[in-house]
Amino acid sequence: MLATDQLGTQVDPPAHWNPDYPGIDELPPTFALRTLVVSSIVEQVAKQPGYHLAIDDIKAWETAHGQIPPGSVVFIRSDWSKHWDDPGFATMRPFPGATRDAIKFLHEQRHILFHGHEALDTDTTATFESEAWLLQNGYTQAEGVANLDQVPEAGALVIIGYPKFKGWVGGYARFIAICPPDWKYGVSVGEVPEAPLAKQAKPLHWDSRLGMRVR
Repeated sequence: MLATDQLGTQVDPPAHWNPDYPGIDELPPTFALRTLVVSSIVEQVAKQPGYHLAIDDIKAWETAHGQIPPGSVVFIRSDWSKHWDDPGFATMRPFPGATRDAIKFLHEQRHILFHGHEALDTDTTATFESEAWLLQNGYTQAEGVANLDQVPEAGALVIIGYPKFKGWVGGYARFIAICPPDWKYGVSVGEVPEAPLAKQAKPLHWDSRLGMRVR
């Protein structure tokens, strides 16, 4: 049995903060495939680790790529996930996030499906004002997103997968970008063994110390 539904790369449905709204098993199937927008704040975070996405950053993206499409998923690239191998990652402060004004703009003016960020919280205010506004008003978000440096800022789709554990207010998730055919990262159909899959160098076995199967 999993001890938590709030760890790692995840989806937070609005029931995470407000039980009047859907839990993860109640999210509609239309969440499965969406247009992907990647808005980078890497340069700002390099100068100010606690920088939060602002409306001006969104408008700068739109100047370069056009208006954010309704129903899209907006991932905020900060490269914060590159710290994940650091044992002290969980307590690193400050961390990048998104301002409430930016989040409200994305939903109320651009009508996105949801946004995602690389840190494990939306913002660093005392009241988590960005996350509170999102989840108390019926919106969803993604946390712990990674590898956004390998995804184009525009022109990709995102496949969204998560387990539908009944009554859960969060859940481990997998986000896979479908990129243009000439994109330099990733793999294409036919490039790796698929059916049958190749044997691995070592068999899976249970590690009682870790509480999981490893090779």
